[in-house]
Amino acid sequence: WGNPSSLHDKGIEADELLLKARKAVASALSANEKEIYFTSGGTEGNNLAIFGAAYKNRRKGNRVITTAVEHPSVQKAFDRLQNEGFEVVRLKTDPFGRVSKEELYEAIDEKTVLVSMMYVNNEVGAIEPVEEIRKAVRFKNSPALIHVDAVQAFGKLPINVRKLGADLVTVSSHKIHGPKGVGAIYIKNGTKIKPVAV
Repeated sequence: WGNPSSLHDKGIEADELLLKARKAVASALSANEKEIYFTSGGTEGNNLAIFGAAYKNRRKGNRVITTAVEHPSVQKAFDRLQNEGFEVVRLKTDPFGRVSKEELYEAIDEKTVLVSMMYVNNEVGAIEPVEEIRKAVRFKNSPALIHVDAVQAFGKLPINVRKLGADLVTVSSHKIHGPKGVGAIYIKNGTKIKPVAV
């Protein structure tokens, strides 16, 4: 219960536990521990990634891309962006809940500032082609940041943020039998997002 910023015994103990947890999350994502920030769960992480990326890069373009089958925390964030004037593209899926790589490439353009896609669908378990996003962004010479909602994949599939090519990855502890109300966001070193109140 100690404040990890305090110098008393309980604070020091809390700080050590916090560092240990950060190292564990970083290791699970093949990330650097300085790229891991704790959140109150997947929803806060998703909101921080989506709004932070879209708002920071708005002067580069106003197109944002997601899928039609995202978790409500992502869907509602994109609804809000649409209401604020962003051009929202929602990629459709096949009957098995998978996004078409061809549609992904077609949707990305030079005005796309964010692509956000879940790694594993929370309803049907479909594994989405998240590793294709970076290839498509490079192919289209797009400034887009890439967000992967890995809440359902965390602890079930190997996640290497470098191989994913993601700038932002969100996870949640309750999906791996950890405490509720705890999540984390990976923010690739050098990635700039706008701080937001979520």
